Amino acid sequence: MPSNRTGRPVAPRVTGRPAVSRPPGDNPVRRLYTRARRAWDRPLTAYYLILGSSMLITVLGIVMVYSASQIKALQLSLPGTYFFRKQFLAAVLGTVLLLIASRMPSKLHRALAYPMLLGSVFLMVLVQIPGIGVAVNGNQNWISIGGPFQLQPSEFGKLALVLWGADLLARKQDKRLLTQWKHMLVPLVPVAFMLLGLIMLGGDMGTAIILTAILFGLLWLAGAPTRLFAGVLAIAGTIGLMLITTSQNRMARLACIGATEPGPNDTCWQAVHGIYALASGGIFGSGLGASVEKWGQLPEAHTDFIFAITGEELGLAGTLSVLALFAALGYAGIRVAGRTEDPFVRYAAGGVTTWITAQAVINIGAVLGLLPIAGVPLPLFSYGGSALLPTMFAIGLLIAFAREDPAARMALAMRQPRFGRKRAGGSGTSRRPRSWNTMRRRASARSSGER
Repeated sequence: MPSNRTGRPVAPRVTGRPAVSRPPGDNPVRRLYTRARRAWDRPLTAYYLILGSSMLITVLGIVMVYSASQIKALQLSLPGTYFFRKQFLAAVLGTVLLLIASRMPSKLHRALAYPMLLGSVFLMVLVQIPGIGVAVNGNQNWISIGGPFQLQPSEFGKLALVLWGADLLARKQDKRLLTQWKHMLVPLVPVAFMLLGLIMLGGDMGTAIILTAILFGLLWLAGAPTRLFAGVLAIAGTIGLMLITTSQNRMARLACIGATEPGPNDTCWQAVHGIYALASGGIFGSGLGASVEKWGQLPEAHTDFIFAITGEELGLAGTLSVLALFAALGYAGIRVAGRTEDPFVRYAAGGVTTWITAQAVINIGAVLGLLPIAGVPLPLFSYGGSALLPTMFAIGLLIAFAREDPAARMALAMRQPRFGRKRAGGSGTSRRPRSWNTMRRRASARSSGER
């Protein structure tokens, strides 16, 4: 050991920063994962995911509708902003419906179930009356409501089935009747098949597939046994196979899966040019408004195949962003359905999530050439007010359900202005709980005590 002039030993000088002892197994990646997991597990995560992803999809959809529909509008001797203005108006009305639905309590949602179901059935019957129903692209599922505006009742039938089915299953669960297969199937399955029959009378098999997916989602959430679930699936599959094999148009669409050439009589023209649009976009696309396929090559560029135009103009980055937004919306819906103790909220949230996710998968799968072209729009993204309005109302349902979580209510209350939060023993702001789990336990205990 070195010594000073007096001969006393001194400690050696330490250069650099002292080593910090870390617990075994601790590393920066693990700490980052822990922080991300804690942030992901907060009670308002589902609320912000639903609100943020749905708004981003809607805004991006309006931009892409404007870009993809300009040439179509000019070909019809209409102003270039014709379809954009109609979609923007539908988005404004849909936002109003979203805000109303997000502020409505579950009791009022349940009260709307039967009127909405009866109204949807009545409008679907009117569609089949000559002179009232309007045929679009061979499917008679529209009603003219004056001028250029048309209404598709089958889109509102999806929302009606979700609300009515959730209310029905919730009431039967409260009475402990779902353990019997008769109560699980009747009257849910017969009413759903009635809606499917009214839709198929107009020839719209794509919407019928979405309605079938909602039915299966409700049965799965209700805990249907495998044999019962397989039986309903077998019946629906047999009916669907018969409808496909007896229609030459549907068989042609089935044959276009994975097609790379238009085929004889250009039967796969739309499917092939959708692939061309995606392939020509590259990683970052050709630029907003610079699509080539929308100049008459790709039919329904602003409706069913708007995802292909997105890939051509925004590239792989744009399409992956859209997929990520739908994945976030689907995860948030599943999280709301899985964390609630209210059976109606669970069935309704699961039904809405199944509806939006299944429709997005079918639309995107058709554009990618992995599924037959079903003629269904991309939710919140494609042009069409009849599809946008009930979908935004359904998003409002998810937002309302996410807000009703006890921990989420407490977290939202804590975000009020500071002067609005008083301490129990005096003035000032209230102290934040140590963890979100503590908030959840306190809110659950308070709600159970109120009961």
